[in-house]
Amino acid sequence: MKSLINLIEHKLSKEKIPFSLEIKDILTLKINKENLLKVFKILRYSEELLFDYLIDITACDYKEKNIFEVIYHLLSFIRNERIRVKVELERERPEIESVCSIYPGANWFEREVYDLFGIKFLNHPNLKRILLWESFPGFPLRKDYKLEEEGPIPTLEDIY
Repeated sequence: MKSLINLIEHKLSKEKIPFSLEIKDILTLKINKENLLKVFKILRYSEELLFDYLIDITACDYKEKNIFEVIYHLLSFIRNERIRVKVELERERPEIESVCSIYPGANWFEREVYDLFGIKFLNHPNLKRILLWESFPGFPLRKDYKLEEEGPIPTLEDIY
């Protein structure tokens, strides 16, 4: 793992991209949302890294810190290593660039995060709800979502 850390530090420092690394259960890279596409291009296309598989995208709501965190899990088949990339977003304006141009498989993951957290992925090819119907009120995985209020029952037109 040490060589992977050195390689990532070298690549991102060379491009003057601010970042931080944590080593817990998996190597975690924290970056600013402005550098997301640059970092993902480096991770995806650098011959030494080749993180060629996007495993998952999820999010976490830290209401007490007034932020959302978008979390990406990547795998390099050639290196047989995984990495987690985290990006913090302000709750008032939860928007981030889509990574569909780099990882086409991000399409449905980003739609799911949008559907459940309300995080908008800019330049996404088809950003709309994937699990809930379009008129569903709110985003159910946000901590400020009120479970006690019964939502409207969808009509067949809402579902199909």
